Amino acid sequence: MQWWEALVVFLAGVWAGTINTVVGSGTLVTFPVLVALGYSPVTATTSNAIGLAPGTISGAIGYRHELTGQGRRVARYAVPSAIGAVCGTVLLLSLPPNAFETVVPVLVGLAVVLVIIQPRVSVWVARRREAGKGGGSRGGLVLFLIFLVGIYGGYFTAAQGVMLMAFMGMLLTDPLQRLNGIKNVLAAVVNVVAGIVYAFIAPVSWPVVALLAVGSTLGGQLGAKIGRRLPAPVLRGVIVVVGIAAIVQLVVNG
Repeated sequence: MQWWEALVVFLAGVWAGTINTVVGSGTLVTFPVLVALGYSPVTATTSNAIGLAPGTISGAIGYRHELTGQGRRVARYAVPSAIGAVCGTVLLLSLPPNAFETVVPVLVGLAVVLVIIQPRVSVWVARRREAGKGGGSRGGLVLFLIFLVGIYGGYFTAAQGVMLMAFMGMLLTDPLQRLNGIKNVLAAVVNVVAGIVYAFIAPVSWPVVALLAVGSTLGGQLGAKIGRRLPAPVLRGVIVVVGIAAIVQLVVNG
């Protein structure tokens, strides 16, 4: 790895850590960067999952004030997240590599669509709350959906945070900032569990992991402290552009 490639990976890690803490979808920055530098989609995914895990932990710590008093509930939600992450890693490692290369553009496209519609989802959620229709904890459904997102996150991490915020915002009545804190913890659980599995049995680039780990940790703190002040349309625009570029590149290379 040349020095400029290392710098690009590090900066991508910082940006991804920031975005993951604020809105999610940081993988849409790091994944295409790694693929563009010549890493295979599977290696890019495994290295990305391990490298961004410290950033998700950093972001969760940054939201510790919003999580005060939520320890038991977060622990309960973490269980299906962890189980789902294991299932996702099994899918990634058991399916043929060409299957992953085929499905990745679809997953990236889904993530981009979720990022684009996120503002509309937020407005709809706000209207439901004002109308008193947000009701109930709907615990069983919440746990099931957390499990499904865990599977997705273990297989391919992009936009799992957006998915979590979308359905938790619709099914739970907590303030959105608290939900964002819970989202950061659950994303950290998925990344850590998937990263542990990948570290032992999957192809991993450890130099990439180290650069992403340092960068995403710094980004997690930046996201927790100043990320909410950044213009959301700018963040969303960058994610969409990078995601579309990734889809084009993956389709062309495939």
